[in-house]
Amino acid sequence: MRVLLYEWCCSGGLVGGDDSIAAEGRMMLEALVADAAKNAALEIAVLVDTVPPLTLPPQARIIPVPPGHDAEALVAAALDADWTIIVAPESDGILLDRIRRVRAAGGRVVAPQDRVIDVCSDKQATIDALAAHGVPVPAGRALEPGMPIPPGFHMPAVRKARTGCGCADLSFVSSSEVTATAVPTRLEAFVQGTPVGVSLLAGPLGPVALPPMQQRFSVDDSPRYLGSDVLADDEAAALATALATRAAHAIDADGGWIGVDLVLGERPDGRDDRVLEINPRMTTSIAGQTSLFASSLVAAMIEAAEGRSPCLERAFSSGPRPGSFSLPVA
Repeated sequence: MRVLLYEWCCSGGLVGGDDSIAAEGRMMLEALVADAAKNAALEIAVLVDTVPPLTLPPQARIIPVPPGHDAEALVAAALDADWTIIVAPESDGILLDRIRRVRAAGGRVVAPQDRVIDVCSDKQATIDALAAHGVPVPAGRALEPGMPIPPGFHMPAVRKARTGCGCADLSFVSSSEVTATAVPTRLEAFVQGTPVGVSLLAGPLGPVALPPMQQRFSVDDSPRYLGSDVLADDEAAALATALATRAAHAIDADGGWIGVDLVLGERPDGRDDRVLEINPRMTTSIAGQTSLFASSLVAAMIEAAEGRSPCLERAFSSGPRPGSFSLPVA
């Protein structure tokens, strides 16, 4: 099976942009290609236009991308592949644009349908969709550009860009006396607890959850995501998996890799747990997840997309605990 891998930063989309984003993109693509190489039945092609050079296995075929033409190169290469996997930020419509281009040309993409990406690309729309299906979410509201924080809003709170990616424009708020932003944001009550990310492989048979990961963030007013470790508590992992699966069903996730960010509260019955947002794409957690399996997650994603039950074989390691990873320093 011919599989094309495209990561926006390394495949020519990010030109002279944020070094930290480029470092994360490089890490994701290298992990993705190494994972695909576990399955000898996959012919791997990778679109590349990046400096410094990527560390890729020898069986990966490199397709050079002409500067400024990543979208065109993606469509052309996708027509020679059985499946294409696209890793790109949903902000500014980048992810949806690349997926639509390939599908319009007749290519097959391992990804959710447009409607799912459209909802999940807007944090307020995601919360509205989840709440409409009874999934617990933080209390909050949308703020238009220039709109101040309403007096009396529960503090502390969290403010985030509605269409931001990762921790972009994420900040803690302790008072309504803060400057309004120039972009649409979501303001929500801060939820005390353990931050967890759950990745799911979606397809016609329903979502399949991977092991939940406890997330690590910097401790300051503008937190940064630092990495993740496998959630060691089995009962907490079961609660996180159940809630993330409910969230995936609520948005009708139907294909690709879905990342659900949530907080496990202090009550053991799960009543304090809340879903914060959903990423309609692969996230940096792929770096930790691939170490958990001897089999290929890329192959499992394709199996799920084709309506088959994905085959996943757990790995055992005597070295550093599998599933733990930290983001690279740009």
